Amino acid sequence: MDQLPYGVLAALIGLVGGVVLGLSARLGDFCTLGALESAVYGQDQKRLRLWGIVLGVAILGTQTGAMAGWIDLSGTFYHAIAWNPLAAIAGGLIFGYGMAMAGNCGFGALVRFGGGDLRSLVVVVVMGIFGFVALSGPLAPLRAALFPQPDATGPQGIVADLEALAGIPALVTVLALSLASFAWALSYRPLRERPGMIAWGVAAGLAVVWCFAGTTWVSDLSFGEIGVEGPSFTAPVGRTLIFLMTSTAGGITFSVGTVVGVMAGALCGSAIRGLFRWEACEDPRGLGRQVGLSVLMGIGGVIAMGCSVGQGVTGFATLAWSGPVTLAAIGAGALLGLRQLIGGFQPE
Repeated sequence: MDQLPYGVLAALIGLVGGVVLGLSARLGDFCTLGALESAVYGQDQKRLRLWGIVLGVAILGTQTGAMAGWIDLSGTFYHAIAWNPLAAIAGGLIFGYGMAMAGNCGFGALVRFGGGDLRSLVVVVVMGIFGFVALSGPLAPLRAALFPQPDATGPQGIVADLEALAGIPALVTVLALSLASFAWALSYRPLRERPGMIAWGVAAGLAVVWCFAGTTWVSDLSFGEIGVEGPSFTAPVGRTLIFLMTSTAGGITFSVGTVVGVMAGALCGSAIRGLFRWEACEDPRGLGRQVGLSVLMGIGGVIAMGCSVGQGVTGFATLAWSGPVTLAAIGAGALLGLRQLIGGFQPE
């Protein structure tokens, strides 16, 4: 183990977590946009309520791991960078709208590509490229001017703020939020009747905990050379593209492991369910819309410092304010996009 470079260790941790997330998407129907579409237009909340299971497990596992000293939340950018509410809301709205109009988020596109959908490869590549255009390319100065990311000056987040303002102990906050998530999910009978779906929701939540714990271990081992990270699929997609094009410049990282892992897990899940099939675009207008709106996803995800998984699950698990706020903004943007896509804003 001592012979492996730290980046490779981090990538292996990400690979395992990514495979579990990919399998959860294919075998447990864990999907952001799919959950919203099913709930709003299909009158079926199973996939939406599954988020309660994922979040409950991720919050409980991450926070108890932090209390036990296995996870260093202060080493994550969710707590190391001062929260910018405007960035969370604006970035979330942009990302959510782009997600709905493009037909998938970054995570969902990786899953679909793992199932043989070549259209999703276009979404992944365009989103990854424009994520880096906003992160460190031509749009970076404008993004930094409009949405600065200064270092945090002290403890921040839901737990720290409630303890400081209301004296609520951290454990009480963690248990209340995680149990509320479980209660909301399991109060829906159709979900309770799908134990397999629930099990994959638990697995997805544990994958986030695994990534945080694993990268904390590697960070300690490398004396901070490797950062503490969880699954996210905006800038990490761009980092993976850089690694694939020029590995000596980009280097193998946790991000590469998670991205490859999700595609591998989705491929295995698709094969198990007999869903793998090659698909390509038959409608040029649809492909044009996907390409154009993937640009918004890349830019919005970088502004919000995470996607529907990167903030909505991973950031939420750290109980940073950016997690729930960005997730709510993504949901609002997605509903706006779905309404335009399906109804064209026509009055009912």
